[in-house]
Amino acid sequence: QVQLVESGGGLAESGGSLTLSCAASSTVSAMGWYRQALGDRRELVASTNRGGVAVYGEFVEGRATISRDNAKNTVTLQMNSLTPGDTGVYYCTADRFGRTYWGQGTQVTVSS
Repeated sequence: QVQLVESGGGLAESGGSLTLSCAASSTVSAMGWYRQALGDRRELVASTNRGGVAVYGEFVEGRATISRDNAKNTVTLQMNSLTPGDTGVYYCTADRFGRTYWGQGTQVTVSS
């Protein structure tokens, strides 16, 4: 089992930025962030492998940066130019031995 502890999130202003962090309890391979708006399906925000190669969701459009610290098993997501459309629950994910683990999610609300 891998436990994921998320931090960050909360209320942000339109045009502002957010920083989300996640710590895994074990060594993991890929780590990333998904988000889910109310009534929508869950979608990829960004993910990265242990080598630092990152993949971003199409909606990100250059507004996000994902980084990780392999020694600490942590991943950080920074996103700027926020809009109310970025509101949702953000979930940390991590892969270990072919299984994907999910955090409990952290709410991000962007006010207009």
